[in-house]
Amino acid sequence: MRILLVEDEEDLGLAIKQVLVSEKYIVDWVMDGELAWDYLENSWADYSVAIFDWLVPNLSGLELCQRLRSHKNPLPVLMLTALGDAQSRVTGLDSGADDYLVKPFIMDELLARLRALQRRTPQFTSPNLTVGNFTLDYGNNSLIYSVVELPQIIPLTVKEFQIFAYLMQNSDRIISGSKIRDQLWDFDSETVSNVVAAQMRLLRRKLAHYGCHCPIETIKGQGYRFISTHPL
Repeated sequence: MRILLVEDEEDLGLAIKQVLVSEKYIVDWVMDGELAWDYLENSWADYSVAIFDWLVPNLSGLELCQRLRSHKNPLPVLMLTALGDAQSRVTGLDSGADDYLVKPFIMDELLARLRALQRRTPQFTSPNLTVGNFTLDYGNNSLIYSVVELPQIIPLTVKEFQIFAYLMQNSDRIISGSKIRDQLWDFDSETVSNVVAAQMRLLRRKLAHYGCHCPIETIKGQGYRFISTHPL
């Protein structure tokens, strides 16, 4: 899941991003409201949730929310603010925010509120995702291959897990390498053009090591496709 974080307090923004990345989220962190709107307006990536600080430069979190809703964008928004009085909470929610978290807060509460927002939206992913003979185990960060008597459990890195989750959620569709790169690498990362191809080679090598065929097909000149059905 990809999150847009808008927070101009550098220490807090960095701490939030680190916690979210450790939970397997892809995070784009910006410190300016106008830049955040550029990200949203140009649709460089598909966001599942946004976290807006109320008081950020140029375009406040409140104004971002209002602009989103005026464009009929249903993106779930969690508003962060030091303003904890009742009227401020009402104003934030009336602007279009879906939830409201008062500073200071603990990271566990932030994560719990994000999970609650996910459950209210169609993008919510259950603890396990199964397509064909493959199951992604979110709790154990692993891929389960269930075609043999004893299912093969294959440990995955965070990036491998994200690739499988994204392609399984779009199974049988051809997804270009550039789309995968834009969706699964944050904009601050220094990625090279062949990073997706390199990850796919490593994935195939790992699955072969575990005696498992790779369900991700390369379509020359077009991209990659997760095949939902395979012969035994």
